[in-house]
Amino acid sequence: MDLRIIVLALYALMIIIIGIRGYRSTKSFNDFYLGGGNVGPWMTAFSYGTAYFSAVLFIGFAGNIGWNFGFSGLWIALVNALVGVLLVWWVVGRKLKDAAREYGASTLPEFLQNRYRSPELKLLSSMVIFVFMIPYTAAVFMGLSYLFTSNFQIEYWHALVFMGFFTALYMVLGGYKSMAMIDTIFGVIMAVSVVILFVSTSRAGGGIPNIAANLANIDPALVRVVGPPGWWPLLSLVLLTSMAPFAMPQLMQKFFAIRDKATIKRGMVASTLFALLIGGVAYFVGATSRVFLNPESSPAAFNLQGEPIFDILMPELLVSVLPVSLNVIILMLMLSASMSTLAALVLVSSSTFAKDFYQGFINKNASDKQLTMLMRVMSTLFIVLSVWLAFMNLDSIVAILGISWGALGSFFLGPFIWGLYSKKVRRSGAIASGMGGLFVCLVLYMAGIPSPQAGTIGMFTSLALNPIVSYFRNKSLSVRG
Repeated sequence: MDLRIIVLALYALMIIIIGIRGYRSTKSFNDFYLGGGNVGPWMTAFSYGTAYFSAVLFIGFAGNIGWNFGFSGLWIALVNALVGVLLVWWVVGRKLKDAAREYGASTLPEFLQNRYRSPELKLLSSMVIFVFMIPYTAAVFMGLSYLFTSNFQIEYWHALVFMGFFTALYMVLGGYKSMAMIDTIFGVIMAVSVVILFVSTSRAGGGIPNIAANLANIDPALVRVVGPPGWWPLLSLVLLTSMAPFAMPQLMQKFFAIRDKATIKRGMVASTLFALLIGGVAYFVGATSRVFLNPESSPAAFNLQGEPIFDILMPELLVSVLPVSLNVIILMLMLSASMSTLAALVLVSSSTFAKDFYQGFINKNASDKQLTMLMRVMSTLFIVLSVWLAFMNLDSIVAILGISWGALGSFFLGPFIWGLYSKKVRRSGAIASGMGGLFVCLVLYMAGIPSPQAGTIGMFTSLALNPIVSYFRNKSLSVRG
């Protein structure tokens, strides 16, 4: 029997066992969403890291950015680790646990409502999460399905349905308890796998100096500090993927769930090292795609005009360059990265509907049992919608992820960060920054600006508007007084 089938079967069995175990220990909404609010540093670190990185990184981003930017894509990995992980833990992680207790919040929309005394902001943030998490989740499903199609020569939609089923299985059963347990396993698998991937790719290319020389022969700009597209596209990608995590709901949920502030330091170090390893290897391997792939040797990765199909590059690279035994390891890497991200997105989106929207605006007296059941139902519905969108295959993974991250970051960054650290910002400033940042992001995107640039400008707009509008509002109130 094919080794890949055996590994996949064992993998599925593990998911079922952990899902059942999580189900038995999940007695309340708090258990389902936050694991009882008692998750330790290592579980939180792996859960944060595996939610940050998925098949989108290895397939969509690594292929696209590696082909276009060359080695300068490694800047994204470095800044992601230092800003999107280390600084987020230092700036937000230490503060959010206290703020959650102060405002009696367990979700990001709930925090914004209680901090600004604004039910409107809670409703708006719930809608933004649910709407823009769906394409993000669809992008993850797309990336993983491309990998299955390359490895097993199965239909794209078969892979989608398979992944949707198993994501739903362990999420609907155990919620965050299942996710935290399995993310630790996933994190170890990812760390071991990327080391093997780095060594194998370097060896296949004749060593890093030889790979660099081959890239320079193709285009000298591919080995420069800033790659061919230039500094602005590179900076936009760096900022989008490093700034958005400061307010991404699925990442902030990890800090709501962590045991206490004392666990922050260990979790911060572990997750930063994890991010450096995973991101660095992904973008390095992506840069080698020009060395290993061309229309003659890998026709599936190129269109009829000889142009690369970016979402296919990495699956073809992994299948064509690495031996079958290592393909099994890489398959486990992609599965681990993607399942954890999918679980985090599904959990946050379903909780937003159940707690923030349903209990907040429809049935304020909903019981804990009703909320937990609604979470399970909405988790299933959210997965179905995401799989359907992934089946439509509307755009490239990078474009979909860029607009999702850009929209979420543009809405949440201004209200959340200022609300966390300043008592002077007001409800009017929070609503203006959230809606203004989102409006700018979407208008720029619809006007033809690439999603990373549109998202970056939207996030800066959001950060600027809250203090500015709040200042004039405070000044107006002081004059009236």
